[in-house]
Amino acid sequence: MTTTLITGGCGFIGRHVAAELMEAGHDVILYDALIEQVHGDAAEASPELKPLVDKGARIVRGDMRDEDALRGAVRDADAVIHLAAEVGVGQSMYEIARYVGANDLGTAVLLEATAAHPVRKIVVASSMSVYGEGYYATADGTVHENVRRRTADLRAGKWEAVTSDGSALTPMPTTESKRVDLASIYALTKYQQEQAVLIFGEAYDIPATALRLFNVFGAGQALSNPYTGVLANFASRIAAGQSPTIFEDGEQKRDFVHVRDVARAFRLALESEAANGHVINVGSGHAYSVSQVARLLAQAMGSDLQPEILGKFRAGDIRNCFADITKAQNLLGFTPQHRLEDSLGPFVEWVSQQPSVDNGSRMRAQLEERGLVS
Repeated sequence: MTTTLITGGCGFIGRHVAAELMEAGHDVILYDALIEQVHGDAAEASPELKPLVDKGARIVRGDMRDEDALRGAVRDADAVIHLAAEVGVGQSMYEIARYVGANDLGTAVLLEATAAHPVRKIVVASSMSVYGEGYYATADGTVHENVRRRTADLRAGKWEAVTSDGSALTPMPTTESKRVDLASIYALTKYQQEQAVLIFGEAYDIPATALRLFNVFGAGQALSNPYTGVLANFASRIAAGQSPTIFEDGEQKRDFVHVRDVARAFRLALESEAANGHVINVGSGHAYSVSQVARLLAQAMGSDLQPEILGKFRAGDIRNCFADITKAQNLLGFTPQHRLEDSLGPFVEWVSQQPSVDNGSRMRAQLEERGLVS
């Protein structure tokens, strides 16, 4: 029987990955710092963790920079799924040391522990944020990558990406072959995580795979953490009787993938030899405007609240990025099973059972006072 160490294993994605692996016969060790911003002040008694513990999951509380604790956890594992990371583009732009320390240094400590106690495979969670803007095409079909919007245009309320000569661009599905374009500290740290794991795996002959996750949603997200997923933020606002707030004009497009599909992708990556050495997109393969998502969620929650369009932009944000998942289909046999519009019911039911906490206004204030919103 395989024992898999899941760093960040007590978090939203980690719990689902643990459940997926345990159902497939794995033992799991959940290594997590259980920080208050994500888990609240009663993390160790979290009702979401109890079913996993009851089935034999072992929880190790520790920081990713704690060499002794990590070595002990890795020593007992046959494989590693590395999920632990500080998340959120906005917060990363001012809590830089925190993000670099937890994400980059934490990964380095994990890899040194793994060098001392080799495992049979490592799968690391990367992020679609490493792409910056996704692929675009002009009217003649020419594909453009590394498109960047000009700050002067954004300040003038010109949200759409255009070519250098001002020609219109149409967003296209983004493949793993697109060159990275790091637009935030968070993106920088996630790219470092994935590349460090892949370089390490090659050097130490340990199979390694990086999964670039798109916008993950589902029951169990931290509703009180304003830097977590878009749906969780919107749900917190609507549950508190407040309109969801959206930067720019709300027409920016994203790919929303259900956490259960993500968990299955991690299991498949752990099992697949064909995935070794690869970076692989994990998304739904569908594009949704952010305002469309807000309206769908409000409707599912029985609310007539309309999104508040701020007409402002955040430093580090991109306009459009959604996944081409052909590689995941070919290498992992991965096909998403939970589309956004068919999965809001269970998410809303879960939200209705949670305490209403809206920290979105505080998040905006933190960004604005640092000049990161214009």
